[in-house]
Amino acid sequence: MTMFEAILLTVATAATPLLIAALGELVVERSGVLNLGVEGMMIMGAVSGFAVAQTTGSAWLGMFAAIFAGAAFSLLFGFLTLTLVTNQVATGLALTLLGLGASAMIGESFVGLPGIKMGSLYIPGLTDLPYIGKFLFGQDPIFYISILLTIGVMWFLFKTRAGLTLRAVGDNHTSAHALGVPVVRIRYLAVLFGGACAGLAGAQLSLVYVPQWVENMTAGRGWIALALVVFASWRPWRILAGAYLFGAVTIGQLHAQALGIGVPSQFMSSLPYLATIVVLVLISRNKRLTLMNTPTSLGKPFVPDR
Repeated sequence: MTMFEAILLTVATAATPLLIAALGELVVERSGVLNLGVEGMMIMGAVSGFAVAQTTGSAWLGMFAAIFAGAAFSLLFGFLTLTLVTNQVATGLALTLLGLGASAMIGESFVGLPGIKMGSLYIPGLTDLPYIGKFLFGQDPIFYISILLTIGVMWFLFKTRAGLTLRAVGDNHTSAHALGVPVVRIRYLAVLFGGACAGLAGAQLSLVYVPQWVENMTAGRGWIALALVVFASWRPWRILAGAYLFGAVTIGQLHAQALGIGVPSQFMSSLPYLATIVVLVLISRNKRLTLMNTPTSLGKPFVPDR
């Protein structure tokens, strides 16, 4: 494997959890719900996926367990914010803290154990192509799921009637409700999808990226995924580009540390998060673009008429 191929593979591996989690949050926010609990759902997916894979010996069962765990956590958020109409920001933050604490407790007995790594695809003749063979035809299954998710979310949001309905709910839930649209049900489904995506992103961390369980292994990736949605102006293809940009920054700082560049390692490790802040500052300068693309009902509570 050449250096170019190795860099492509590592960038894709670093970008995949960001892409999946951000796509799920994109659908949630398009419905008008702001879920700040992405980090908590990701870490629960990571520990659940690792625990089930370790117990059963199957990475696939671990992946499905992670999806279920993320979805279950998101339903808790949905019940609190959509049924009990609690504050979405406070509930999302509480969900993250709960996920970090619960995952540490569940994963305590799995610390230090060797993980079950999800195998990569191999197609004779195609995977061995120079430069791009391993990147296109030699990745883990979750990488291909992330690409299919990007295409699927784009098609759903902008090419289907259901996607139009979801965007209408996010733009004006009062008008949508007046037209007979089941606002709460649609938002529940969106939140459930977002949780499942966050759980899958967590599974990628503990079954592919680093096949082991380490407490707090998400390391802020849920927050970067939230920033990616804003960075992308709520557009799926921009999320794809942004995820790979941040993935490249993450891998770049690791290579820079390995080369012994005379910069403190703590600063190099903070580069992905500094890049997030810089990007958000640059985007916020164009207030017209931000306001035009932001779902109007985002974060606003909805109580249907009885």
